[in-house]
Amino acid sequence: MKSALKLALPFLLVCLLPLSAVIAAPAQPAPEVAAKGYLLVDFNSGKVLAENNADERLEPASLTKIMTAYVVFREIAAGRIGLTDQVLVSEKAWRTGGSRMFIEVGTQVSVEDLLKGMIIQSGNDASVALAEHVAGSTEAFANLMNANAKRLGMENTHFTNPNGLPDPDLYTTARDLAKVTMALIREFPDFYSWYGSKEFTYNEITQPNRNPLLKRDPSADGVKTGHTNAAGYCLVGSAKRDDMRLVSVVMGAASPNARAQASLALLNWGFRYFESHSLYPADQPIENLRVWYGQQETLPVGPEADVVATIPRGSYSRLSARLEKTAELNAPIAKGTRIGDIVVTLGENEIIRAPLVALQDVPEGGLWRKAKDSVLQMF
Repeated sequence: MKSALKLALPFLLVCLLPLSAVIAAPAQPAPEVAAKGYLLVDFNSGKVLAENNADERLEPASLTKIMTAYVVFREIAAGRIGLTDQVLVSEKAWRTGGSRMFIEVGTQVSVEDLLKGMIIQSGNDASVALAEHVAGSTEAFANLMNANAKRLGMENTHFTNPNGLPDPDLYTTARDLAKVTMALIREFPDFYSWYGSKEFTYNEITQPNRNPLLKRDPSADGVKTGHTNAAGYCLVGSAKRDDMRLVSVVMGAASPNARAQASLALLNWGFRYFESHSLYPADQPIENLRVWYGQQETLPVGPEADVVATIPRGSYSRLSARLEKTAELNAPIAKGTRIGDIVVTLGENEIIRAPLVALQDVPEGGLWRKAKDSVLQMF
């Protein structure tokens, strides 16, 4: 991603608009994808590049385990469990059908091995063992999954188990799966590296990673496959080329090859026709604005969050930006107060409107400062 864009700075007095983004059309339309629902999103900017039925509620099958892993990672990060914790395998975990890492009832297995068995081998038994260790039961763990889904804004998702085995009340969407996947990659990069592992051996049984993208695309490093008769063949993929990462979600394809081809087609199209640019990092000043009646005359302002633009390839030179502030700035002003927007345009089209905030406190000035500024404002 290129360096920050230089701002053009006409300070317009406007009413604030909500954060918005528009993606200009690339030279080539998105590929046709044979799936019930799909989505392609730029990880750095969060901009959706292609989608179809992305909000339709569908069965996730083993894609459920992305949320299972995310919940466990959060428990580790909070210090409530550890990678070296030994988990006693219950009969319920041992008897769980479908794909397995072949843990044995009554034995103890480390949290790290269970995570790798779930992530790399897609072990349903490992998922149950982890859920029971974290929450005491799979039902209680599902409550944790749903609480995290709500926190992440997964509005069309409901979990009932940690492994994705069929249940009429288990559903999610391509868009929601992208949300939890991007949160997992962003918050737990070290753990995410396991998703690129080609194989894992446990109990003297070596099983390959089920993700076909790892063999077909050297830039791919995740994420997860899923399949049941009702869900069809599903795949959440992610690949990184240079500084650009894309996440693809394909749900309800007709065959293993169809989901792989669809995922590769989306990823290759995204990398071929789009580029991502980091324009302004969060909490870094991009301008100093005049403040009235304060202990200081200027206020450094910058973006609340990283401002990243995803645009058609070859159009970077057409980007421009400006600041729009809501009104004159009068002290006192608290750090973090939203005082306007950063507006990025591509040609004549506005593509990003991001919050502009105060980067430090400006206390109210004394009587002399107030009197002086009153006179200056009159002229």
